[in-house]
Amino acid sequence: MPRNGSGPAAKKTLIWLGVLFAALALLLGGGSMWSNATWTPKLALDLEGGTQMILAPKVTGGDTQISQEQLDQAVEIIRQRVDGSGVSEAEITTQSGRNVVVSLPGTPSAETRALIQASAAMEFRSVIMGGPGQAPAAETPTPDDQLPAPTAEPENGSDMNWITPELYKEFESTNCLDPAALEASIEPAPADQAMVACEPGTAGKYILGPVEVPGSMLEDASFGMAQTGQGQSLNEWAVNLDFNGEGTEKFRAVSERLLTFGDGSPQNQFAIVLDGQVISAPSMNVLITDGNAQITGQFTQESAKALSEQLKYGALPISFDIQSEQQVSATLGADQLRMGLIAGIIGLILVALYSLFQYRALGFVTIASLVVAGVLTYLAIAILGWSHNYRLSLAGVAGLIVAIGLTADSFIVYFERIRDELRDGRGLVSAVDNGWKRAKRTVLASKAVNLLAAVVLYFVAVGNVRGFAFTLGLTAIADLIVVFMFTHPVMVLLAKTKFFGKGHKWSGLDATRLGAVPVYRGAGRLREPAAGDATENAAGSAGAPAAPKGKNKGAAREAERRMTIAERRAAEAAAQRGGDGGKDSAAAAPDEKNKQDSMAGSGRDAEKEGN
Repeated sequence: MPRNGSGPAAKKTLIWLGVLFAALALLLGGGSMWSNATWTPKLALDLEGGTQMILAPKVTGGDTQISQEQLDQAVEIIRQRVDGSGVSEAEITTQSGRNVVVSLPGTPSAETRALIQASAAMEFRSVIMGGPGQAPAAETPTPDDQLPAPTAEPENGSDMNWITPELYKEFESTNCLDPAALEASIEPAPADQAMVACEPGTAGKYILGPVEVPGSMLEDASFGMAQTGQGQSLNEWAVNLDFNGEGTEKFRAVSERLLTFGDGSPQNQFAIVLDGQVISAPSMNVLITDGNAQITGQFTQESAKALSEQLKYGALPISFDIQSEQQVSATLGADQLRMGLIAGIIGLILVALYSLFQYRALGFVTIASLVVAGVLTYLAIAILGWSHNYRLSLAGVAGLIVAIGLTADSFIVYFERIRDELRDGRGLVSAVDNGWKRAKRTVLASKAVNLLAAVVLYFVAVGNVRGFAFTLGLTAIADLIVVFMFTHPVMVLLAKTKFFGKGHKWSGLDATRLGAVPVYRGAGRLREPAAGDATENAAGSAGAPAAPKGKNKGAAREAERRMTIAERRAAEAAAQRGGDGGKDSAAAAPDEKNKQDSMAGSGRDAEKEGN
């Protein structure tokens, strides 16, 4: 039986759907007023055009030969960096077997350019001398006879014997506030030698020992809120580093040595050097034995995220120079976008015509549901373009067009379940309630398959194919929201109206046209298989069922069309038995007549003999 409170519950669900739309609209409107959001989706490179940069890779250490393996790895790393920064639908290819061509939609920001160029060649070096606030060059250099000089071979990365007179002069003369000095430090020093490095964020200047843990031993990098050893969260951002097995042992030895220096000593610090610059020089507080280090300091959420992405997506000895940069026009442009939109409109019209032809007035529910799903998807794409820089490509438009049919399929499954319940003799209110219980399992299973396919395609594909997979998955989620929060509540409310509830012939839910026979037929009669009136029963007993008349013809054809194979075979067997029974009765009649004639003849013969 249907729930008595289905009507108020349906209205409440529709109200919540309206609240969802209002919240999305307010979010996008607020973003357009106080941020850089727009009411139109951002377009990808193939539809809008953008910027093309040609990068020339170079290997540190003087080797000018670039292998194909290094080039392919560089392309993959740049693609991961660009995708990780939120720029979607970028194209990264190779050129002439040496250069890397990066095409980005729109105009890339300075941060994106820096992320593409940086090699993220990370090194861990121990601090020997220096600290924050020592960036300016010394006004009075130390006399030559007072310069520090090594007295023995250095024993470890923190040994003061790494400082030579030449290195100390470089330390004093380097001005880390000069941009030229920062540019010069992009070329890292040899891994087995000490170096002078600047820390731009804190105006720091250091003398660092040789590389003790290379960046290639870093397995992963992430960012989040800093935590204590007991798992308590601190109110500051941190970068988390995970080393591999060899890196864990090396870092354990470094941390054990640095702990021997007192707090406040520069030699208690280790520097994280990225492309020749000190990103951070934290002090060693605890012995790190498991290879999981946490860097805290003057991080913001943005700087912690940027550092973790640089470390995660490119600990390679390769850097890039921008050889050329130019604006490129859309490869497909407005004409292709217009044709794609026309194709989508044609598909929508065809689905609407089919729905109206098959379901009559019920087809308007399908059209309204498609419109609601379209508006929801549009708002989601526009918001994602603002928050995550998502850009709609022509492949994404194709995914939206394909989603029209997939979305309409959910409504068709639901309506057919309702019609099946009506054919079983239920009223419309009960048919909607029971049909929904059966249909929602099918809809959930179907959308789960769609989502799984979209997720797999998104992660295994590259380029524009990922845009197709993304829109396909997004529309599947929108479809579920619409079916549960719009289509079903609307059907619950329409079932209580006179037009649909009484089964008007144009409602699409006319039980008579669907071939339904009520369970109770009046006068104490219940529905039976192949039930009919007295004339039909009489004719059926003679083996010739009466043909339906009038409007029952359509119902009979519909019922016959929807018979299963087993039902059709059973009906054919019953008809055959009825025909055989009629023939047997007809054959028995002459025999009976002959028998009577024989009996009559015998009587006449006996009478003659008596006479």
